[in-house]
Amino acid sequence: MRSEIADAKRVVVKVGSSSLTGPDGHLDHGRVRELARLLSALHGRGARVVLVTSGAIAAGLLPLGLTRRPRDLETQQAAAAVGQGLLVRHYADAFAEHGVTVAQLLLTVEDVLRPRTYRNALNTISRLFRLGVVPIVNENDTVATHEIRFGDNDKLAALIAHLVRADALLLMSDVDGLYTAHPDTPGARRIDRVDDLTTLDVDTSRVGSKVGTGGMRTKLQAADIATQAGVSVVLGHADDLERALAGDEVGTFFAPVRKRRPRRLLWLAFAAEPRGFLHVDAGARDALLHGKASLLAAGIREVRGVFSEGEPVEMIGPDGHPVGRGFVAYSSADLEHEMGHSSSEAGHRHQRPVVHRDHMMLATD
Repeated sequence: MRSEIADAKRVVVKVGSSSLTGPDGHLDHGRVRELARLLSALHGRGARVVLVTSGAIAAGLLPLGLTRRPRDLETQQAAAAVGQGLLVRHYADAFAEHGVTVAQLLLTVEDVLRPRTYRNALNTISRLFRLGVVPIVNENDTVATHEIRFGDNDKLAALIAHLVRADALLLMSDVDGLYTAHPDTPGARRIDRVDDLTTLDVDTSRVGSKVGTGGMRTKLQAADIATQAGVSVVLGHADDLERALAGDEVGTFFAPVRKRRPRRLLWLAFAAEPRGFLHVDAGARDALLHGKASLLAAGIREVRGVFSEGEPVEMIGPDGHPVGRGFVAYSSADLEHEMGHSSSEAGHRHQRPVVHRDHMMLATD
């Protein structure tokens, strides 16, 4: 028995498109109802549940007369715009059969880049929990672009698990666990437990199904995010969800490797795309990595990119290697004036730390 899963009080379940569709690639209403039944039962036992779902594009295929997932972004977004309402309607009806109310949250990377916006998402989910509502989260495919989107809902689910302080994350798809190679490869074997992702030697080069967007590589990235946030992870087949929730040893279990970190810092490390780059000198690099210091303007040698105060930036050492990321206290325009100068110099006496120690995530963390 996996007591970490069976006894979890906060659970995030991610279900991919391939687990919600039939052989024709269209939404399977029976699978939606079965998922609602299982999560309603978990909700009824007192657990706080978040469902992270794919399927909006798949739900839009049939109404638009499409036979397969479109390849171009515009048609994907059009299908999502049609399918999202249909998908949540099916979920609402299916959960209502068990007396459970659901709420829809659509997110993009932009919604979680800044502390203010991800705090709003957290407050909404927390309030829904207190109201006895099951949040259903999906990436907002209708407005996301290739440059800013999560890419698939595996990573989104891991970040949501961190956001809500989940005990367990279940990544359910059309494969029954992590294999040493693609399951179709002769000699491939399933791995029951992973205690350290850095020691894995597996082939994740082959992509996922024609309906979904994620492959095994994205699922391992999601497991890495979640386990570093203190969340237990199960990767398994959607047909085994009931057994997985009960703690049965199905799929692959990933053990937490760290204690929980502050929410904003893990978001910074895994979700945020840097808006700019601060190239620092050797003294600043050493002070950051070994002296627990904030980044001061005097140690900055070059500013690249255009950014506003409060946006994420990456700090680069003199050797070109990343030092860490942080939320910057200056706009790029203002920083151009301050960099290389200390607060003891005339005209710069009102300086503040460019990236405060409490607002950064270092490469060594």
